[in-house]
Amino acid sequence: MPETNPYLDAMRLERGVPPCVIVIFGANGDLTKRKLIPALYRLAMERRLPPECVIYGNSRTPITDEDYRGKMKAATRQFLEQSDFDEEVWADFERRLYYLPGDLSDPEFYATLGARLKESETTTGGNVLFYLSTQPSHYVPVVQGLGAAGLARGKGWRRVVVEKPFGHNLESAGSLNRELQKVFPEREIYRIDHYLGKETVQNVLAFRFANGIFEPLWNRRYINHVQITAAESIGVEGRGEYYQQSGALRDMIQNHLLQVMATIAMEPSAVFEPSSVRDERAKLLRSIRVPKSGEIDVDTVAGQYGPGRVGTSDLAGFRHEPGVHPEARTDTYAAATFFVDNWRWAGVPFYIRTGKRLAKRITDIAIHFNSAPLAIFGDGAGQVAGPNLLVIRIQPEEGISLRFLSKNPGAGMRLRPVSMDFQYGSSFGVRTPTAYETLLEDAMAGDATLYTRQDMVEASWQVVQPIADHWDEAKYNFPNYDAGSWGPQASDAMLARRGHVWRVP
Repeated sequence: MPETNPYLDAMRLERGVPPCVIVIFGANGDLTKRKLIPALYRLAMERRLPPECVIYGNSRTPITDEDYRGKMKAATRQFLEQSDFDEEVWADFERRLYYLPGDLSDPEFYATLGARLKESETTTGGNVLFYLSTQPSHYVPVVQGLGAAGLARGKGWRRVVVEKPFGHNLESAGSLNRELQKVFPEREIYRIDHYLGKETVQNVLAFRFANGIFEPLWNRRYINHVQITAAESIGVEGRGEYYQQSGALRDMIQNHLLQVMATIAMEPSAVFEPSSVRDERAKLLRSIRVPKSGEIDVDTVAGQYGPGRVGTSDLAGFRHEPGVHPEARTDTYAAATFFVDNWRWAGVPFYIRTGKRLAKRITDIAIHFNSAPLAIFGDGAGQVAGPNLLVIRIQPEEGISLRFLSKNPGAGMRLRPVSMDFQYGSSFGVRTPTAYETLLEDAMAGDATLYTRQDMVEASWQVVQPIADHWDEAKYNFPNYDAGSWGPQASDAMLARRGHVWRVP
């Protein structure tokens, strides 16, 4: 076992992370294997998971505890980021890992689960974190089953973590929220958005509100426009059947990128505590202008990738992916122009784009400042035009860079762009926690700052719903971009109407 780290132990005690039982529904799914169990193992390795914690995985497949532990060990070895798997740590961790087979529609399963939870009360105080890692169609039946069995209330706290998607549209999101709130109070419902758990997204709050240098500039007087890009170079990776039902707009913009936009644009909260921070994020989401029918074709772009070639590799189009209908109309690319109707941001366009099979995997936020009011150095040869640019890189390399103009060495006043860069890895010299490590620890500690709330989910659906409805009815000429490119030409035209161009990362 690694030596005790007093700093990490003190951090856990300071945050008040209590012992609890973690129940994972969908224990054989990809999310559990790729993210949840590796994150919990890493928390245990760094002594951020209380040693009294017990983990129950549920699925229908009847296997033993030992078989399940073997599967999760192999998965953790495979998917552990910055892998340093430790046999001794795993041996201690797996003693707390159990498998509980059962049908989610069977009341007997919940009775068995209740008995197991009762057994652990003396060491966990009755605290339970239920994690819904199932198909979305199972969310309501599971919550109803927990409620009917009396498992949503107990000796300690009872919380439920809900994975996205939070509904397929505004109506279904409202219905899901009502069903969840029939069983759990809103304060115990944790709607997880792993983008908000990323270290760089959290650092936006510190960057904005702990430093006086940028806050006076963070408004319409100095910022010309904002670009948010979430590009993936991969396709749907065998998830074609699922992705065909969602698409880029619903899968990324509604669930993730509007939350990122809200974090960038929100007002400072009076204090840094969950309710205040989420109030400001919700207020910003409610301030985003809902697009009218005549604006959607001008300010949004839907795309779908066709076959392409990158280097010596031929890439299949979306309609040729396994499980995808040969005439599928699903958007694998989505771009939109949003405006925030408040005093800070009135008139400033926020451009958001996301897509599959793009030229590069990158997620970043680019803040484009206004140019200097007068070009006093002239337009001669060597003069480099272009505004100051602040780029917050979320993945794959986390960091922040600021571009500004400087004099080129030598005679004359010739300018060139230079950058100041901050990188997490080199600056701190420590491993950056994964989003799921952060969010799981927060849920156990009762810190909902990075989780979305009912009103935030419904506010983002208010913005996206008119676009989704319009796209569902439109007859797009898909595919309209090649795999390995930066998306449809119409996306470039959307920015060009306002004199802007997409930044090339």
